[in-house]
Amino acid sequence: MTRKTEVVPTADALKIIADFSKDMGTIAELSVLGERIVAGLSQLLRVSHAALFLLDKEKDIYHLACSRGFIPDTALPSCIPAHHEIPAFLSRCQSSVVRAGTGEERGGTLSPGMQATLESWHAEVCVPLITKNRLIAFCLMGTSPGNDFPILDQADLLMVLAQNAANALDNALLYEDLRRSQTLMRRTDRLRSLETIAGGFAHEIRNPLTSIKTFIQLAPERKDDPEFIREFSKVVIDDVHRIERLIQEILDYARYMEPKLTEEDLNEIVSSCLYFVEVKADSCGIMIERELAPDLPRVMLDRQQIKQVILNLLLNAMDAMSERGGFLKVRTHRLTKPSGEVWVQIEVEDTGTGIPESNLDHIFDPFFTTKHYSGEHEGTGLGLTIAHQIIQEHHGNIQVSSKEGVGTTFYVNMPAAPRSSAGQPTGEL
Repeated sequence: MTRKTEVVPTADALKIIADFSKDMGTIAELSVLGERIVAGLSQLLRVSHAALFLLDKEKDIYHLACSRGFIPDTALPSCIPAHHEIPAFLSRCQSSVVRAGTGEERGGTLSPGMQATLESWHAEVCVPLITKNRLIAFCLMGTSPGNDFPILDQADLLMVLAQNAANALDNALLYEDLRRSQTLMRRTDRLRSLETIAGGFAHEIRNPLTSIKTFIQLAPERKDDPEFIREFSKVVIDDVHRIERLIQEILDYARYMEPKLTEEDLNEIVSSCLYFVEVKADSCGIMIERELAPDLPRVMLDRQQIKQVILNLLLNAMDAMSERGGFLKVRTHRLTKPSGEVWVQIEVEDTGTGIPESNLDHIFDPFFTTKHYSGEHEGTGLGLTIAHQIIQEHHGNIQVSSKEGVGTTFYVNMPAAPRSSAGQPTGEL
């Protein structure tokens, strides 16, 4: 029985091409792109089911990226080795292939084994996606009984769609490779830092362990000396608290903290953090001044992580002024890069003791601290390291300026959430 061929009208086909090409230039997410490719090819050829297999270079396989219309789903393998005869054939012939017996012959001669394989996969046509002479993906498609492929009539248009799809996939794969490389670099840097942290932890924990050990050794002989027990117990408790803080901060730093991003009002988060420190500031004779930009754009951020950064900067500023009081100034700004990209900035300024110029290059290093006094607030030297890591994960940066005897200012910069009506920035980076 001769199958009925349904040809897509040229005007409709051209619209399909135009819409498809537009989407190929705007979709960046690989999964969404794969779905759109399958939909576009299916629409052009009027097929009932289709599946996209995407190259995984590391594993040397083509994995099933997405599919539609296949019943049952088990008709398709989850992955196909790159050396399998189907992708190997597509890589050689670099043109669409129609299985024999579908009413058309195209793309060279398939072996009986390949014919049988395609039939078992319910596939009657294969469309290779080639870029830089490399098969990066291919699409398997089939029709319901009684329909046929207008592939010969749409061959040139199919080639256009396939090339656009291949180029878009190649760009998306390059982006994914870059993203994975950046993630790997961040994790590698973190592991290198952990080596420094291990050495720093051993150094920092030695003193409190020595005092605890001394107390344990002397306690049996001095147990009847209430002054000794009272004074040394206070030292031991402080040292235990210090060890606990060290352990917690090391765990916080070592943990891979991928932000859970939501669109937030940064002014509201800053105000919330200031609320928590107002009582302590008042008790230390510190006056808080705030200037929050009314036109501040919203930001994609992890609310709890950014609060941790802001609170760390506020508490550090107050510690620098705790002995003599002073002014804590917190400002937010809307900024722009020369490219026109809108950013936001949090500025935390104190009138404290300042940081020596020789130390400015090291303040984000693990276990670097200027808080060397004993007690509950002795610095562990990880607070700014963790803050720096968090802001990096938000694709931002922290800058600092300081002058001894005058004060210190930290600047936290982050990109604003994309908005179609962002308006004109009021400052410059």
